[in-house]
Amino acid sequence: MEKQIILFDRQQITGFGLEALLRTPFVPWSEPRITTVATKSELVRALVKCPEAVTVIDYTLSDLAGANSLLNIGLRFPAAHWVLFSEELSVDFLKKVLYAGNFGVVLKTSPLSEIRAVIAAAMYGEATVCTSIKELLALPEVDRAEGREHLTATEKEILREIALGRSAKQIAGRRCMSAHTVATHRKNIYRKLAVNNSQEAAGYALRAGIVETSDYSI
Repeated sequence: MEKQIILFDRQQITGFGLEALLRTPFVPWSEPRITTVATKSELVRALVKCPEAVTVIDYTLSDLAGANSLLNIGLRFPAAHWVLFSEELSVDFLKKVLYAGNFGVVLKTSPLSEIRAVIAAAMYGEATVCTSIKELLALPEVDRAEGREHLTATEKEILREIALGRSAKQIAGRRCMSAHTVATHRKNIYRKLAVNNSQEAAGYALRAGIVETSDYSI
């Protein structure tokens, strides 16, 4: 039996590693047919062709504009199964997505055995989450009000650059800092704002007045 898998990941090296993993015989199927996509529109087109596919997605690097955007695609393709494969996801986002069902979750920092197990479960039509996510969801509720932790002046400036669609490399060049430093600032910004990707960060920047709609005009 051939299994259809869609890889939604913008990092080529991660996609390459996942594809190699998926082609190893850790499930009782022949080698799966793998389709790689990099945008929301490509994902939808792939699901139209294979509505029962298992989709492995790095949400944090995707162009999805929030949990509802992801859930709406899930509703459109109810036979699909999903694995969120990311570095870090906010608790609010996880609860919203997991409540909808059909979503497995595993972190890029998880042991290889757990990554295999979560993806294999999706192939069997089941949704499971890795140990780190279980522990995170089991923690007591804390105040996660938007912007509870104030952004520094530098973080606000970098958030504005992110909201304007600039890459880490572009921001680093404009601000005379390393791409690694920019990535660290970005991670701290996402954590403080409880957002998961640049689309959500841009939404916050607009609401907070860090960028204006006129900033997007050419």
